[in-house]
Amino acid sequence: MENIVFLNGEYLKAEEAQVSIFDRGFLFGDGVYEVVPVVNYKIIDQPPFLERFERSLSELELSWPMSKDEYLAMFHELIKKNDIKEGGIYTQVTRGVAPRDFAYPINVQTTCMAFGFKKEVIHNPLALTGVKVVTVADIRWKRRDIKSIALLGQCMAKEEAHKKDAFEGWMVEDGFITEGTSSSAYIVKDGVIITRPLSNSILPGIRRKLLLALASEHGVKVEERLFTATEALAADEAFMSSATTMVLPIIEIDGKKIGDGSPGPIYKKMRKMYVDASLKEAGLV
Repeated sequence: MENIVFLNGEYLKAEEAQVSIFDRGFLFGDGVYEVVPVVNYKIIDQPPFLERFERSLSELELSWPMSKDEYLAMFHELIKKNDIKEGGIYTQVTRGVAPRDFAYPINVQTTCMAFGFKKEVIHNPLALTGVKVVTVADIRWKRRDIKSIALLGQCMAKEEAHKKDAFEGWMVEDGFITEGTSSSAYIVKDGVIITRPLSNSILPGIRRKLLLALASEHGVKVEERLFTATEALAADEAFMSSATTMVLPIIEIDGKKIGDGSPGPIYKKMRKMYVDASLKEAGLV
């Protein structure tokens, strides 16, 4: 995390930013969040970010704390103040400060915060080597389509994956892969990308949306359907996507090599298309 953060209309040093212990985000996890990538000092994938953030706010009956244009301007101010050439911005909105009662309080001002961080997203070395994944139980709530700040289930799953020396955990429910603990999940068989269809069971990943659009534009076949862990182990390729990893190859699942154990051709094509689009949006090509 960089030093200057945003909290309720102010830019503060990180150590000076404070939120009440009665904030409903702290008490109940009553809020939503987003992460957006930064490339060449610019926010990329802005329209789908605004669309998904608005949907999450609406599902929890939360209001925008400022206009969309003001939100983006705040992001760019954080980028400038923290000199973030490449990395991301994290932001969250909670219902605000109120006496501890489960029902939504009336006429309460939301709490809005954001901070930036530096990270290598374009030239991530893992994009060349690949990562290992293990399957874990999906113990989350039933509205995973909302990007809620209540992430205990994901934290427990990620910790289980880390204890098994894996980069990511693929969550399993009723025998089928739902998604990664902090990413969207894909396998490839016979040149076809397979990924779970959208529903309340998974987050509508922004990179997922953009990758599937790129696949359609460039003639890469996609099947949106359920797939099992057993099917994933027999796949030719596997990969994942998220805001600040973009697209990463998965070379091993539960200790078994996927394909020949190296990044595959479909993954390489999809990452290149997404990176090229990101560089264009960032004004670098």
